[in-house]
Amino acid sequence: MAKKKLNMIFLSASIPLEERHKKYFDTADVIAIRDAVRALATVVIPNSILVWGGHPAITPLIHYVLNTMQTNVRDHVTLYQSNFFRDTFPRDNQFIENVVIVPEASDLEGSLEKMRIEMISRHDFKVGIFIGGMEGIEIEFNMFREAHPSALLLPVASTGAAAGIVYNNMNPKPDSRLLSDYAYMALFRSLLQEYIS
Repeated sequence: MAKKKLNMIFLSASIPLEERHKKYFDTADVIAIRDAVRALATVVIPNSILVWGGHPAITPLIHYVLNTMQTNVRDHVTLYQSNFFRDTFPRDNQFIENVVIVPEASDLEGSLEKMRIEMISRHDFKVGIFIGGMEGIEIEFNMFREAHPSALLLPVASTGAAAGIVYNNMNPKPDSRLLSDYAYMALFRSLLQEYIS
């Protein structure tokens, strides 16, 4: 019997830093961001492929979820990382089986852009999920929407920060539960039902 082709799901997430733009930090719900990332990984990984760009606050959460799973689903995750950060890669990277290291450009901005283009354009994504974050989430949202116009877009506005801004700027608005439903496990199971079954 042929192996079922798994859907590709993109995650853009980070926890805002206080020293960066206040509009992200002041509206961020850090507990909600962590809960949403853990719930998403728990729901998506067993039956789909989760792809994300390395972030020191996000990769450890996904590694934690992988460790709680009974079956071997390590080929259901793909982490992208710019070689620009090679000296500061999170320790958790070594526990992710599929890590794509994208060669760096001459500076930070160019390196991030190069990684994002590679990460977003290389796969046939069915869903893009945006949690918390700063300007990078807004950049990735716009790049993702342009590259995958028929994909489902889910900015989790209840996590605040960039995801809240993205949600508020969308017209028409996506599912209103993204604004106020903190039962993330049930929320993602409902919203992603056709992509994870």
